[in-house]
Order: sequence, then C-alpha cells, then structure tokens
Amino acid sequence: MLRSVRSPTWRQTSKRFNSTSVAATYFPQEPTEPIFQTESIPGPKSQALNKELGEVYDNHATYFVADYFNSLGNYISDADGNKLLDVYCQISSIALGYNNPELIKTAKSDEMTNAIVNRPALACFPSTNYRQILEDGLLAAAPPGMNRIWTALSGSDANETAYKAAFMYQHAKLRGDKAFTEQELTSCMENKLPGASDMSILSFDKGFHGRLFGSLSTTRSKAIHKLDIPAFPWPKAPFPKLKYPLSEYETENRDEEQGCLYELESIIENSPSKIAAIIVEPVQSEGGDNHATPFFFQGLRDITKKHDVLFIVDEVQTGVGASGKMWAHEHWNLTSPPDMVTFSKKFQAAGFYFSNPDLQPKLPYRQFNTWCGDPSKAILAKGIYQEIVKHGLVEKTAKLGDYLYGSLNTILSKFPQKVSNLRGQNFGTFIAWDCADADLRNKILLACRERGVNLGGCGDYSVRLRPTLVFEKKHADVFLNILEDVLAKV
Repeated sequence: MLRSVRSPTWRQTSKRFNSTSVAATYFPQEPTEPIFQTESIPGPKSQALNKELGEVYDNHATYFVADYFNSLGNYISDADGNKLLDVYCQISSIALGYNNPELIKTAKSDEMTNAIVNRPALACFPSTNYRQILEDGLLAAAPPGMNRIWTALSGSDANETAYKAAFMYQHAKLRGDKAFTEQELTSCMENKLPGASDMSILSFDKGFHGRLFGSLSTTRSKAIHKLDIPAFPWPKAPFPKLKYPLSEYETENRDEEQGCLYELESIIENSPSKIAAIIVEPVQSEGGDNHATPFFFQGLRDITKKHDVLFIVDEVQTGVGASGKMWAHEHWNLTSPPDMVTFSKKFQAAGFYFSNPDLQPKLPYRQFNTWCGDPSKAILAKGIYQEIVKHGLVEKTAKLGDYLYGSLNTILSKFPQKVSNLRGQNFGTFIAWDCADADLRNKILLACRERGVNLGGCGDYSVRLRPTLVFEKKHADVFLNILEDVLAKV
C-alpha cells in the first residue's frame, strides 16, 4: 500500500492565504495529518462490525464503520482507529466538524433535554419556546426576503411538503373563496379528479430531490433510485451542460443556457395540465455537480413569474455556507426571491422557507404529520447558525474556496488525460471535477481513502468536495498533497 507523498508543486500560491484558525480553537487536539492503524481501510474490525450489521440492516453502501466517539474536527475515525481527513462529511451534512465542543454544550443544555424527552406533536401542541427557537436560529438564517418557515423531518420531506404547499396554493387560487364541493371530497378518496390534482411539479434532467414518492418523481439523477417504484408522470426540462473553463466558452454556454430556457418555456406552455411549480438545485449535486450561471437561474425566475408557476429552490445540499454565501441562490442576484427554499443537511434540521402567507393552508391537517419537524434539531440548527455568525465562517469558506480552487486548477491541469472540467470557481468549497471514466473515478476515491482522505463521488464519473465550514488551509494542503500524489500514480 503506497502512502508516500510527493513534494507539492502548487504550494507557492499558499503564501497569499492567511486566516485565523477557528478549527484550532474548537479542536486543539485535532490530528495534523491522517493517522493509520491498519494496512488497509476498512480494517479488520470495521469489516467484522459491518458484516454483523449486515445481518440486521441494509449496509450495501457502507464505506467503512465509523467511530464517532473518536472522530474530531475534520478527521473521521473508523472502527480500527484510522483517522481520515474528511472532505465528504456525511454527504455534506457536518457543518462545524465532528464533536464540536459548542454543539456538545448545546446538546447538553436543559433546553435540548426538554425537547428530546418531551418531543411534541408540533402542529397540535407546540412548545412555549418554539417560536423563539426558530427566531434565534432557522429564521435568523432565512434567505433574503423570507420570514416564514415550515419544519420537516428530512430533505426529502422538506421537498414533499413544499410540493404539497404548491398544489394547495394553486388550487386555492382557482377555487377562490368557494368551499370544497361534495364531488371534490368524494373523488379525492378514490384518487380521482376533481378532488385529486392533475397538476405537476417540473424538475430538471440530472436533478436529485429525494427518494420519497413525490420527491422521487422529480429525481432524475440515477436509475437505481427509481427502479420498481411507481411514479407520477411529471415533466422534466433540460439542465445546461456547460463547457469549462467558463471564461473560454462564454458564447457557447450562453447559447446552451438560452436553449434550455426556451425548452422550459415551451414545456410549460404546452403542458396538458397546469405545472404548479418547478424545482431546481443551485448545483445538481447527486447528478454530477452540474453548475449553471446566474443568467440561467434569472431566466427561470422570469419564466415562472410570467406563467404563474411557483419557483422552488432545493438548497438541501447547497445551503448553509458551503458556497461562500449562506444560501447558494444568493449568487444569482434574482429580481425577486424564490417562492420557497428547502433546506436540511448542514442545519441538521429540515423544512422550507417562504414569505407568501397564502402558501400556508387555511385549514388544519392539510400540511400535517405527528412531528412536523423536531425542536431538538431546530435547537441544534440554532447553535450551528450562531457559531457560523460568531466566527464569520461563510466569509472564511469563500476565501478558502478561492485558495482550494486555484490550487486544484494547478494540480489537475497536469493530468489532462485523467481529469477535467474543474468547476466551482468563486463558489466556496462547492468544487468538483470529472474523471476520464467511472473506473478511474472509483480508483481515485479508493486510493485517496488508502492515503487517509475520505472523498466522495457523484454522477457517473465526477468527484465532489463537501468539507466542513471549519476546513482551513492546513487541511486543504494535506488534501491537495495527497490528491496530487494519487493522480500521479493511478
């Protein structure tokens, strides 16, 4: 097993980067480089535990069994005591590092204990402090122009409830002040019109919005997600396929995006039934980390306004600072905010933001389940947000992303036959690139793991970065050094 590291050739750029280490404040005992206890990863203990787990739980996707008690900061420990620099972070879900001391304080607070042992059915019995929890955390972090929230249980649930809000809103506009008819009330119980809806949610090719029934019907990233599952016959539109580097293909990319906008408008205009909403990710994460320029997203907003279609932005993976802004859609400079923004992952909570009160049903039990979110997760989100603001982590991530992108550009340019299409410039650490084929991509991921870096893939042949918001230059240098060594040898 090769774990030697060559001298980096990109390091001359590092002298221009200087930033106070928040990671050192949080994690004074964090490793300075990967630590190895076994000859391979996963090691024998991890393999044995995973085999036992597989007898009672579906573990087909397991990378290795992790020891979260011994994970720290930007380093994840496996069951054998190997400590890997984690730039995948539970699929973009760890905001402030493993075992963050401030979040541990939050978890041990009386407020948290009360929320956990007395978990409320929020729609029926909200706690006396729930509004304050939201005001101090999730609502304080709300995207510009939004002041209302619906809390949910997961990213998929956030999208599904946003879809429900869209359908109820559009039908309420058609119905006006009229009460439900007897025909509507009886036909919906048979899953038939007019009580059931024939409206749809439009999504984009290669998009991913979850694995529940409604969200899965808008997921277009991989067939394995959708096989054997009944689906709604909802439309999809093309998502731009940009050429890189962007500065060399401005004309071609503008034509590509304009063509996609023309196609979207044609689909909306020719749809046999009303399209209630469109949903789009700022970066199509699971589908291959596909980007588009602000021009494209501004066009989406204009088209949805023109045709009375709601505009839902899925920020489940892109939200909470990783793009160098709190919300990735802030990069777009829209003429008006989206109608709804869904979130989860780095906030550890889930739901959607909105501003129009008409997106909230007028009757009880329409947008409803037992939990309607989880106060304990909202408390954790509050702690995460307050630490982000306290340490200026969004701005630090933007700066670190510039350094990381520039260094990667230098490294990847040496291996044009292996890697290409580096993307994510001026987009924080939301960075990805393509490999020559899926086999090479998987070899790179495995080789990086053997050298102590936990890295993630997406799409058919892409590699993506998803580090914490306390991932700093010292961590980036370890990662870059190992990656260059891997690329030279695979």
